[in-house]
Amino acid sequence: MNIQQIRNATLVVQYAGKKILIDPFLAEKGTYPPFPNSLRQDQNNPLTELPVSIDEIIHNVDAVIVTHLHLDHFDDAAKEALPKNIKMFVQNEEDAAEVRNAGFNNIEVLHEDNVFEDIQLIKTKGEHGRGEILKLAGLVCGVVFKHQSEKTLYVAGDTVWYDAVQEVIETHNPEVIVVNGGDNQFLEGGSLVMEKEDIYEVSKAAPDAKIISVHMEAVNHWTLSKEELKSYSKDKDFSDQLLVPEDGESYSF
Repeated sequence: MNIQQIRNATLVVQYAGKKILIDPFLAEKGTYPPFPNSLRQDQNNPLTELPVSIDEIIHNVDAVIVTHLHLDHFDDAAKEALPKNIKMFVQNEEDAAEVRNAGFNNIEVLHEDNVFEDIQLIKTKGEHGRGEILKLAGLVCGVVFKHQSEKTLYVAGDTVWYDAVQEVIETHNPEVIVVNGGDNQFLEGGSLVMEKEDIYEVSKAAPDAKIISVHMEAVNHWTLSKEELKSYSKDKDFSDQLLVPEDGESYSF
């Protein structure tokens, strides 16, 4: 398996001979206004350019997984660039309807038993924050990938640490875990994705797994920097487990 961090939560995953694009956020730097009621109101999103061209990202993609429909996971640039007949996996029928309205015609809703080209795709739960903010944030999902020739991969999606994440780790024993770790927040309501303490909990729950933290420093409401997370992981003695990629960086397992 090879996992390339593109930007934010956008990943290109080579798994069991297939190229799978996750949460495509493909606009040029500064295309969209900042998310309101949060930090950096003077900076448009995305905050960084793509590290490679859109053509390279989508070339020979076999399937796309959209964990939810927030702009920074599936944007207008992605809708325009992707072939309309490409295989699209989404979290529920409501998202399927929206993706269909965008012109896509090969859509499958994720469950716990999807199979794509011999790859088992298992939908996992997520909570996009804690408490009242959940009503605003809406439904999200993650995905576990399994194949006899590959290590088990868990892409957690836009979730904080809570009991369902621990349950996924205990049930599937993933050897590679991707977390969205920018601790993105509005001015009120707390973390929308994992903060450093959440990522530490993941490391304790899966001490033998490699953890890749993405969704960092790419949209205006981030609060946890890559350097702060690296420093914290050293203090808490899990830096050997943790990978914090720069945009464009990739890892093979």
